[in-house]
Amino acid sequence: MLKINVTQQMDFQQLNSEIRESPEKHIKIINAIGQRYIGSGLAGRRIEIEGTPGNALGAYLDGSIISVRGNVQDATGDTMNGGEIIVHGNAGDATGYAMRGGAIYIRGNTGYRAGIHMKAYKLQQPAVIVGGIAGSFLGEYLAGGTIIVLGLNPPVTINGKITRGAPMERPVTGNFVGTGMHGGAIYIRTNEKPDLPRQIKVSMEKCRDIPQIRAYITKFCEYFDDVNKDEIFESMFAVLTPDSNNPYKQLYTTN
Repeated sequence: MLKINVTQQMDFQQLNSEIRESPEKHIKIINAIGQRYIGSGLAGRRIEIEGTPGNALGAYLDGSIISVRGNVQDATGDTMNGGEIIVHGNAGDATGYAMRGGAIYIRGNTGYRAGIHMKAYKLQQPAVIVGGIAGSFLGEYLAGGTIIVLGLNPPVTINGKITRGAPMERPVTGNFVGTGMHGGAIYIRTNEKPDLPRQIKVSMEKCRDIPQIRAYITKFCEYFDDVNKDEIFESMFAVLTPDSNNPYKQLYTTN
């Protein structure tokens, strides 16, 4: 395993050059402090990060696995093709922008416009799983793939052990969920059916009865062992899908 101890003088180009040129498949980055594009376009690598990587972590990721013991900034997984990104903290805005494959697992919250322009093609099925809450414009223009928001209490560390913190006072999602979506599905853990535009179909189902998300939930609970899988499996979810009989395209075209 290659270990890279980041210094304040190390810019993103130097760090990414070391990662790409290393013959090691397993790389550990210590003290990341805002370096951008870590792991971008890489296949066949396992990258562990301690600290806070900069924007576009794992952009165009093509099969590598990146795990972060901390928070991540904006555009994590931008246009990624495959692999996994596991975040033990929170994520910024535009998480999973235009994803085409792979999965992003976030234990905490994510900001605005998570999962926008996500798309699927044949076996390429992208997924964003958010443990906490999401900001406004979640799944905007969604064309394919899966977005799951669990609304769990945020993680806190006590005596070196990660556990759940106090409940969030904000709603599970912000405004304009699924605006313009014409494919894929959004799953929100809630007991209340959300009031959404008529272009979005909403049904309420128990997690155990939704086979499309059980594997994602199981893996999420394996990555974040403070989460109770049985509790989530017994929870109700709002299932959001586009209404093909009343599509958003009617708002943008004229006859």
